[in-house]
Amino acid sequence: MSMADYRGVWVFAEQREGELQKVSLELLGEGRKIADKLGVKLTALILGDNINHLADTLGRHGADEVIVAENELLKHYTTDGYTKVICDLANERKPGILFIGATFIGRDLGPRVAARLSTGLTADCTVLDVDVEKADLLATRPAFGGNLMATIACPDHRPQMATVRPGVFSKLADEDRNFTIEKVEVELQDSDIRTKIVEIVKEAKDIVDISEANFIVSGGRGVGSKENFAILKELADALGGTVAGSRAAVENEWIERDYQVGQTGKTVRPTIYIACGISGAIQHVAGMQDSDLIIAINKDATAPIMKAADYAIVGDLLKVVPEMTAQVKALKEN
Repeated sequence: MSMADYRGVWVFAEQREGELQKVSLELLGEGRKIADKLGVKLTALILGDNINHLADTLGRHGADEVIVAENELLKHYTTDGYTKVICDLANERKPGILFIGATFIGRDLGPRVAARLSTGLTADCTVLDVDVEKADLLATRPAFGGNLMATIACPDHRPQMATVRPGVFSKLADEDRNFTIEKVEVELQDSDIRTKIVEIVKEAKDIVDISEANFIVSGGRGVGSKENFAILKELADALGGTVAGSRAAVENEWIERDYQVGQTGKTVRPTIYIACGISGAIQHVAGMQDSDLIIAINKDATAPIMKAADYAIVGDLLKVVPEMTAQVKALKEN
């Protein structure tokens, strides 16, 4: 089979308990650009049970066609079940490119699908482009601990695959578009799935998704201690936002890893990002540089974060942040 037979851009639309994951819509937004450059269709592929109602949302966010694979054995994610269904469809329909979100599920599913299809996979991508002449996907990801960005191509195998971090790309507006919905028959038996789900127990954990926050007050090594993060939280609460931290703050156990911003953490794009005591290493800046407004507070006027910021305040954050909190509260009262 010639590589020329592989056409189209596919996005695996991840859903959990009937709720689409936001990275699925973000991937459709970026996939739309890639598909348009290549002049091919953009297809959303969604698996599950009783999830047909999600197809319209995928179409309204950019997909030319939505493939719905429903089966009671797909109700809960299993590596075996999802891999078989995706690979069967990929072998039959031959997409040129397949994108998967770099979620917990995607990071498990992507390598298995790539191995089964005998193709390559670029993991944890932050930039996507395409060589139109060769139809080669150009996927960029952090390498060597985030010290450089590597652009990787897979010229000799199809489909080309990449997992993509949530929060990196923007979803398209929800609007009326022309799209088709196709329900496919799923050939899946109990014996195809080696892992059986006996019970699902949810852990009640009060974790805020920082990638969804509009206001983020983030702390780094310069905050000095876990206790000082309380000062940052006061400002975040006043703004109606959340706290976050750099890798250094997480490694010092001043804040939980769920709140880490950067190439080894989460990518965020809030309305306002306030960086407190953060030096501005490239790994951190890559995770927040698309914020609408960046305010940096640092004693060191030459810190790299000051150049990345729209507003740079040279001073002691333990004095500056409480003053900002007071000002925000005063504005709210007026």
